[in-house]
Amino acid sequence: MADYLVIVESPAKAKTIERYLGKKYKVKASMGHVIDLPKSQMGVNVEEGYKPKYITIRGKGDILKDLKKSAKKAKQVFLAADPDREGEAIAWHLAHALNVDENSKCRVVFNEITKDAIKESFKNPRTIDTDLVDAQQARRVLDRLVGYNISPLLWKKVKKGLSAGRVQSVALKMIIDREKEINQFTPEEYWSIEANFQKGKEDFEGAFYGIDGKKLEIKSESEVKEVLNKLVDKQFKIDKVIKKERKRNPAQPFTTSSLQQEAARKLNFRAKKTMMIAQQLYEGIDLGKAAGGITGLITYMRTDSTRISDTAKNEAKEYVEEKYGTEYLSASKKEKKNENIQDAHEAIRPTSVMREPSTLKPILSRDQLRLYKLIWERFVASQMAPAILDTMTVQLINNNVEFRSTGSKVKFKGFMKVYVEGTDDNKKVEDKLLPNLEEGMMIDAKEITPNQHFTQPPPRYTEARLVKTMEELGIGRPSTYAPTLDTIQRRGYVTLDNKRFMPTELGSIVVDLLREFFPEIIDAEFTAKMENDLDSIEDGKVEWVNIIDDFYSDFQKRLTVAEEEMEKIEIKDEPAGIDCENCGHEMVYKMGRYGKFLACSNFPDCRNTKPILKEIGVTCPKCKEGNVVERKSKKRRVFYGCDQFPECDFVSWDKPIARPCPKCESLLVEKKSKKETQIVCTNCDYEENSQG
Repeated sequence: MADYLVIVESPAKAKTIERYLGKKYKVKASMGHVIDLPKSQMGVNVEEGYKPKYITIRGKGDILKDLKKSAKKAKQVFLAADPDREGEAIAWHLAHALNVDENSKCRVVFNEITKDAIKESFKNPRTIDTDLVDAQQARRVLDRLVGYNISPLLWKKVKKGLSAGRVQSVALKMIIDREKEINQFTPEEYWSIEANFQKGKEDFEGAFYGIDGKKLEIKSESEVKEVLNKLVDKQFKIDKVIKKERKRNPAQPFTTSSLQQEAARKLNFRAKKTMMIAQQLYEGIDLGKAAGGITGLITYMRTDSTRISDTAKNEAKEYVEEKYGTEYLSASKKEKKNENIQDAHEAIRPTSVMREPSTLKPILSRDQLRLYKLIWERFVASQMAPAILDTMTVQLINNNVEFRSTGSKVKFKGFMKVYVEGTDDNKKVEDKLLPNLEEGMMIDAKEITPNQHFTQPPPRYTEARLVKTMEELGIGRPSTYAPTLDTIQRRGYVTLDNKRFMPTELGSIVVDLLREFFPEIIDAEFTAKMENDLDSIEDGKVEWVNIIDDFYSDFQKRLTVAEEEMEKIEIKDEPAGIDCENCGHEMVYKMGRYGKFLACSNFPDCRNTKPILKEIGVTCPKCKEGNVVERKSKKRRVFYGCDQFPECDFVSWDKPIARPCPKCESLLVEKKSKKETQIVCTNCDYEENSQG
């Protein structure tokens, strides 16, 4: 029997760590929490100082029994759950269940699952951090007091299956408020005047700036005409040429939030998928015996810190110097610290920068490799020198009417040799060169073109944009972003349309009720302050019970008012205008987990349901009788199929076009990429570009 028992959360980690520690150690997995609040009841005794009622989680009895048996035989038990609040709480519960003294040095934490990190952590065990445990316990109790009081109220007054939460309700309100902004938005007209200038055989673009040295915004066609009437011919004098050298610094290494945002932009990953794959890379991948077996490839993926250990910095420095040269090394810089950041552990980085993504191609799955490559490149770039750009601004004058043209060229790539941060609009940084221009030169304008524009409403939230905004407002913490987004979708409060959140009628009803009866629950400032108050428990500055009591005394009063005054809302099913083919009753629109669907109004006697099919105006190319409709796969991916299914099995991932190929008369489809949309033939080599 082994001398020491080590308890981690997952079996994948258990195997790896046991191999690193040797024969004297037996490593077992708790499979996450084994003890928690009951699901069937609130589990918080308000009268006894908000005392939590903990029970063994259903289905975890055998696991706990086995751990108790192993603990009795071991000389010492080490609790090695994840290095965060949840992990500390798991360790605390296990210590109590296994009769391990929480004041003994039984707690082991590590930020990466590598041999050196594991061995070092076991040299420095510590006691369980009760402040961390209290911080987790306070959040758990607070969420129960909110969720288990408001949710039953919503079931009674609206419909079953609804929920409200401390973070999810604020996120939902943000989506609904944005939708209101869009609906209430009034476009305003404005104009731009673009010019195509020519110097010898070279062309360059410029735009109207102002008159008499003052910037001027043009808001109507009449103002455009006034500007154009002032121009004398089409000859401009170069009044000023401003040349500058500009530095561009690399992005910092990933936090949980920035990883989710960048994976959405560059890899098209949902937040939930990003965290699932990151977990796999953290817990370990089998690299083969020669490369050390199962090894953690990245550091812990739930973090809001951009801090990097000196060891990792030095390794990155060696790599950059050897691979790219001394000039690509970053000068040492002090890291900025945001007041919302807990800085509990490092940023997300590769456990070894020497493990290049290309060497892992035969081992990792496609998605694992793409995410690892993103993390590896971001980290390496963060430790490299800034890029240097030569910029040039040219002021061109014609009768006191000023046009400006700007250009830039990368003089020294620096970190851009490895990685450039993505943007929400997917714009790439490209050289925009200007000819060799000097002050006093006369330049001809080949074309001067006025363009009418209208201001656009703010964009709907994508997952990445919502996570970014939540982080900026101080709402939620790294471990809550992905679950929050998942919850508001599962409850039917929002749907995703073209990867952007749209609120449902149900979501709007819930927020309106919360706005009336529990305004603090959906208030971003209140929620951010509450997060900071909860963090102060972690720092040992305040008792967790006091924080809960301050909140609950007012909340309880609001709850009493809501139970008495909240009116029952009946969500009527919208008639679909068609009859059920099974029983003849009217079909209605209903709201489900994935949005609206068709159901028979004679439910439960008739359980006929159908998806809402969106026609695209194309006759089925296979059966020639049905129409092609937009459908969604189980993973919510859009595809196209015949509405006569199952009689006709035509399907296509690409959107069919309502005209035949001019070359062979076969089916044309749209193929979309981030850069452009192409129309291609499914039979021959015909293709044409569409607008991007």
